[in-house]
Amino acid sequence: MTLLEGSVGVEDLVLLEPLEQGSLLKNLQQRYEHKEIYTYIGNVLISVNPYQQLPIYGPEFIAKYRDYTFYELQPHIYALANVAYQSLRDRDRDQCILITGESGAGKTEASKLVMSYVAAVCGKGEQVNSVKEQLLQSNPVLEAFGNAKTIRNNNSSRFGKYMDIEFDFKGSPLGGVITNYLLEKSRVVKQLEGERNFHIFYQLLAGAEADLLKDLKLERETRCYVYLNRKVSRVDGMDDASNFKAVQSAMAVIGFSEKEIQQVLEVTALVLKLGNVELADEFQANGVSASGIRDGRGIQEIGEMMGLNSEELEKALCSRTMKTAKENVVTALNVVQAQYARDALAKNIYSRLFNWIVNRINESIKVGTGEKKKVMGVLDIYGFEILEDNSFEQFVINYCNEKLQQVFIEMTLKEEQEEYEREGIPWTKVDYSDNGVICNLIEHNQRGILAMLDEECLRPGVVSDTTFLAKLNHLFSKHTHYESKVTQNAQRQYDHTMGLSSFRICHYAGKVTYNVNGFIDKNNDLLFRDLSQVMWKARHPLLQSLFPEGDPKQASLKRPPTAGAQFKSSVAILMKNLYSKNPNYIRCIKPNEHQQRGQFSSELVAIQTRYLGLLENVRVRRAGYAYRQGYRPFLERYRLLSRSTWPRWNGGDREGVEKVVGELSLSSEELAFGKTKIFIRSPKTLFHLEERRRLRLQQLATLIQKTYRGWRCRTHYRLMRKSQILISAWFRGNMQKKRYGKIKASSLLIQAFVRGWKARKDYRKYFRSGAALTLANFIYKSITRKFLLGLKDNLPSTNILDKTWPAAPYKCFHTANQELRQLFYRWKCKKFRDRLSLKQVENLREKLCASELFKDKKASYPQSVPIPFRGDYIGLQGNPKLQKLKGGAEGPVLVAETVKKVNRGNGKTSSRILLLTKEHVILTDTKKSQAKTVIGLDSVAGVSVTSFKDGLFSLHLNEISSVGSKGDFLLVSEHVIELLTKMYRAVLDATQKQLPVTVTEDFSVRFKESSVAVKVTQGPERGRNGKLSCKKTGSRCLDVTV
Repeated sequence: MTLLEGSVGVEDLVLLEPLEQGSLLKNLQQRYEHKEIYTYIGNVLISVNPYQQLPIYGPEFIAKYRDYTFYELQPHIYALANVAYQSLRDRDRDQCILITGESGAGKTEASKLVMSYVAAVCGKGEQVNSVKEQLLQSNPVLEAFGNAKTIRNNNSSRFGKYMDIEFDFKGSPLGGVITNYLLEKSRVVKQLEGERNFHIFYQLLAGAEADLLKDLKLERETRCYVYLNRKVSRVDGMDDASNFKAVQSAMAVIGFSEKEIQQVLEVTALVLKLGNVELADEFQANGVSASGIRDGRGIQEIGEMMGLNSEELEKALCSRTMKTAKENVVTALNVVQAQYARDALAKNIYSRLFNWIVNRINESIKVGTGEKKKVMGVLDIYGFEILEDNSFEQFVINYCNEKLQQVFIEMTLKEEQEEYEREGIPWTKVDYSDNGVICNLIEHNQRGILAMLDEECLRPGVVSDTTFLAKLNHLFSKHTHYESKVTQNAQRQYDHTMGLSSFRICHYAGKVTYNVNGFIDKNNDLLFRDLSQVMWKARHPLLQSLFPEGDPKQASLKRPPTAGAQFKSSVAILMKNLYSKNPNYIRCIKPNEHQQRGQFSSELVAIQTRYLGLLENVRVRRAGYAYRQGYRPFLERYRLLSRSTWPRWNGGDREGVEKVVGELSLSSEELAFGKTKIFIRSPKTLFHLEERRRLRLQQLATLIQKTYRGWRCRTHYRLMRKSQILISAWFRGNMQKKRYGKIKASSLLIQAFVRGWKARKDYRKYFRSGAALTLANFIYKSITRKFLLGLKDNLPSTNILDKTWPAAPYKCFHTANQELRQLFYRWKCKKFRDRLSLKQVENLREKLCASELFKDKKASYPQSVPIPFRGDYIGLQGNPKLQKLKGGAEGPVLVAETVKKVNRGNGKTSSRILLLTKEHVILTDTKKSQAKTVIGLDSVAGVSVTSFKDGLFSLHLNEISSVGSKGDFLLVSEHVIELLTKMYRAVLDATQKQLPVTVTEDFSVRFKESSVAVKVTQGPERGRNGKLSCKKTGSRCLDVTV
């Protein structure tokens, strides 16, 4: 039990001290400020709306409360729902949960929480889950069509709802039945400032697709419709578009077909469009005032959408047909009457649509008649209302609350009396405020206010709200709970708050003044027969089904029951239903008028506690014994207060409880022993027990702490002692190991010295002077052998470019190591040469010769190294004409290429073919096939070449030769390195003399008998484009730019 331990305030108001209005309000405020919104009055739950989401719901809390009994955890709506469900499942008792309170007190949310809890704890399975989903999805549909924003609440239920959830014997839901009460249909045509019409209108306009709105002939803007409050179109925290999608989805889950959903939306759109039908004044021929439609387009659209004859609809709105025994009399309606008829039609259509939706949901969730079932009812109905202007709606709402209060008091007293009798405790009659006289004042069949209202509505002649009030004043002039201006004047009382058209009833929750204006019309709730017949003629299936009385075959002159009679009958059925079930109560309270979290208005809450009769409820609960508890839990809680029962008790539970209370010397008048429970009369006695228990717990806690500290110290000492012994053992062992190690090392050292002494002694005895040399030779041979074997295993690769070599391990092997390196390298070179062909050898010799001649001298040499010497660059083998030039005995052509010859006179160049053989250099014109100049190799005196990347070279000839008499040749070759290398070798082979090759930029060239100095310079391109220019300056100088 956690009612007193660590709780904020008192969790159960039955234990409240002192019991008065101020302390009750203070307790509720204290708990509300600490976000404890639930409080008990026995098994009644009080819920204060927090106006915020609190972290006290969800699967974790559902699992927590389903495993505990009612009082074991803090007050919670899950605890009450759990008690109701377990009683239904385990005890086979039908249950009902009555949720009451003002608008904005959280009744709708409370009913959702109850249903979600029941859905979570009941059985599983595909069929069960489907039924649970349908039951839960009925909420958003009914909220859309039955809820609206009011001044007090953004999501106020404007109808009463009673849902019977039916279960099988295992506690799994089978289905349910929903009953609705008194939809506030007047809201369809008129709303107060700051309020909205029903949610579905705004959801439809905000969330429907453009195509759907087009089909319904609607505009998206709410300001286009008269029936919608144009100042308040949106609600903070409410997304109408997404809610519309949720409503469509919920209707599909419940079982509405797409066609049915479309028809429901079409009828909803019809209500909106009716409000836009504007009526205008007209006059008949005889001057009688009449009415007509100002703009026929709206009526035309309604006729097209609903399959109505627009002319017949206009006639029904603007006239009325009265049937007599002999004839039908058609009466024209003026504008006011026509507007009343239009609004009455809109209200009836919407009210009947809402009833149809409820019945359609019932069809989907109904249970087969043959199944045995248990029932849990959830009643979410309007609370007691006292407004500035109270009319017929407030009258019937307060009448319903009077009946519920009567049920509550009677069921509470009955439950108390049954428990007393069950436990064998004498029952004493309890004085309480009986509101039966008020209920009788309203509902008496012959002399009740509702009966008088019906009588006045049916009475022929002139009938008005004033005549109705006069009848009430005459009938109830001496009734103690009825007041009016007439009765006050008769008693010589003056009350300026009482109007001439008002009467007052002293309800259980306080006095309420009602304005009778409109009572007669609202009670009649008549719809002209012409309009019913027109609606029945519609080709729209749903609209036609809403007006069965329009069928001429079912036409009846019998007057339909009044609204008051229908409501009275519904309340009577509801009361009968509640009396047949075990009741559970949830009283919802609104903490402030502004829907702000954390604000608590004591004045507002005081009014609601009076409306709900909470103080009266507590007094009834405490009329006998304020507290009772089973013997076992009582003994478990308080047995520590007696030495006889603590710490162990082996006797019965009741004997143990008697032992405890006997030793505490409690007054016998404060206690009563039932068969299974102990009863305590005063909360003071319970608080005394709790205080004694608190002090005893402190003593026991001190004892436990003392015992624990002693045990901990002893355990710590034993652990320290054990650790000390272990450490000592390890320390001694380690010391012995160290001592043994020192002794062993000393022994080994002595042994080594002894062995050394013996070896030296034997050496002196057996070895002579030659022993040192023999030993030295052996050691030298050993390290030499080791060096050579190591060199064998670490020889480098046979690649001639790899010049790595292992270093000598000792300096004495350095010379030998270098010799071995040279031998190994020469051996690698020999192996490489042996693998070469004759042609490859010849090529390498040519490359070697080129290296000797031009390396580090000619800039174009490095580029020629990787390029093999081809020799034939003009395709000599394929040109027989050129082959004839070399002659038959000349041997192979070493070089054949195209060169450029520099003209001796003007420095211009011309192309020539140059052939180099083993004996001659042959120059010929590229266009002719005959030798132009043949130069013997023995006539070549030398060659001059530049150090640049150009191909310019001078071929110097002997003067005595026949060709040399003409002078030297100045040529340009693209393969100058190859050409001069092969020419050098050919001259060497032919003359056994080396050909002088001079690398210089300044040299002289002999032209005939004169000599010309050639000066070669490098241009900006540095010879990279291969072009050169020759410019003769004077007769003795030639400047060449490469």
